[in-house]
Parts: sequence; C-alpha cells; structure tokens
Amino acid sequence: MRFFIVDDDPAVRVMLAQIIEDEGLGQVVGEAEDGAKLDAQSIVMNQVDILFVDVLMPNRDGIETVRGLLPVFLGKIIMLSEVGSKDIVSRTYSLGIEYYVLKPINRIELIAIVKKVMESMLLETSIQTIRQSIDFLSPVDLNEKKIQRSGETTILACGNYLLSELGMTGESGTYDLLEMLEYLVQGESERTIKDEFPPLKDLFWYISLKKLEERSVDSELVQKEIKAAEQRVRRAISHALNHLASLGITDYTNPKFENYAVKFFDFMEVRKRMIELEEHRKSPANHKINTKKFVQVLYLEAKQMMATLN
Repeated sequence: MRFFIVDDDPAVRVMLAQIIEDEGLGQVVGEAEDGAKLDAQSIVMNQVDILFVDVLMPNRDGIETVRGLLPVFLGKIIMLSEVGSKDIVSRTYSLGIEYYVLKPINRIELIAIVKKVMESMLLETSIQTIRQSIDFLSPVDLNEKKIQRSGETTILACGNYLLSELGMTGESGTYDLLEMLEYLVQGESERTIKDEFPPLKDLFWYISLKKLEERSVDSELVQKEIKAAEQRVRRAISHALNHLASLGITDYTNPKFENYAVKFFDFMEVRKRMIELEEHRKSPANHKINTKKFVQVLYLEAKQMMATLN
C-alpha cells in the first residue's frame, strides 16, 4: 500500500511513517505539513492508496483539504485529530472518510485500523474484478448446470473465481470442489445444513454418487470413486498451496498471498512450503493438507461474494 501523510506536527509524521515501515504495511510516498501544500495532482501521480489527514492545520484544515481532493482521489482517508467533538466527527464522516483517529495516537489501535482499511480495499478490488470478469468466465458445465443462470451470480461462479485466484484452474479436483459448493448451498436452502458443517465424508459421498448418477449406492464402484475424488481434491489443494507459497517468495506483500494464505491454510504449512521451494525441494509426501478447512473457507468466501454481488 502507498501512504501519504498530511499533518502540521513533524513528530506525528515521523511516528506514522515509522509504524507503517515497522509493520510492513507499505511505503510512505509523500508528506505535507499543511493542506494548502497538498494538491490532487501530487496524490494521483504518487498513486496514493491511503491518505492520513490532520483535521486542525493552520492554513487549510483537514475538512477543506479532503473536499478539494474528493473529485479526484479514489483511495481511503483516515482523519487525525486532537478534537473529538461530535460536530467535527460527523462532518468528517459525511465526507466519506474511513476512520477518525484521536490523538495522541495509540500504535496498536492505528495498526488495527490500517489493516481493516487495507482488507476493505482488497475486498472492494476483488468484487470489482469479479464483476468485470464474471461475464467472460467460460461456463463450467456440471451435469448440464451452468455457472450463470438468469443473470444471477451463483455460488459456482464465485467458487470458480476463487479457485482461479488460488491458481487451481485446470486441476481436475476443482470440479469436485464446485460440486461440493453446490451441495452445501442447496443443503442450506433446504434447511438440512444448519449450525454444523457436514462431515467431509458426506461431501465426497454426495459428489461420487452424483458422478456415477446414483447407479449403485453401496457398490464398490462408489468407494473407488470416493477415493479417487479425495485424491483429486487433495492434489488440487496442494497445487493452491504451492501457488500461494510461490507468490509469498516473490512478494510477501502480494495481495493474493496476504488475503488467501492464512485463510485457506495453516500459515506454518505455507511457510514450510516456501522454505522448501526456496531450497528447490519437492513437497514431502506427508505434507499436511486440511481439506475440510479448505472447503469450509471456500464455501464461506464464495457465499460472501455471492451475497455482495447479488
């Protein structure tokens, strides 16, 4: 992330820059001691993502500064102030700022706020990307059911997008995972899935029966298909682990790595895989893959995207 700080107190500017650097939140690309010394062109040219603005400055206060930037600046604004009056706070929030932070600045609170803003920006970017790409996704035909139906974004469309983000496109196990998503959302709508997530064995049983068109519920053929599906899914998830670990090695602040690695995997496993890749070692046979966690997170993330888009 790229930050810009506008505050008439040099100590505050130094402290904010130090926090951003120490926590690896991004880089400070510019500073100004007053709103009068800030213009929209410099903000745009520096590609600023998050702007810190002090409310009370001698020549041009924070409210007027933000008003002057709003037609151009599309990033997020965090307002800083020693004054906590309801009138000033409400006026600043009416401008569309993200947070109003009172001085003296609490380091822990500020870090938490910045991370929330960054997560919000990442989610907005993901949603925008989905909206732009959803019409161009090749329909995945799963038993003659298409991803897009009547212009509505379905769980399959969102799941397909997430699996693509995880670098799993083309892996045969992705089709099994999409079938699981469909089963889960159907079960929820039919009130068969309530508070507890269904056992993983039930999900594999369902997709195996569906693939075999329910020809033989208790046959040896079903058991073979369940084992085959488990292997396909495990390979696909391993591929996602490798993909994220590779991103982390290249750029630890990569948005996909930051957003997905700790959600879908135990970070210690991701870190272990990163070390293995750096040392050009193959993934060990006993590499830990938590399939149930992966499916749960995939379902919850796809549901959240579906709710936002529809």
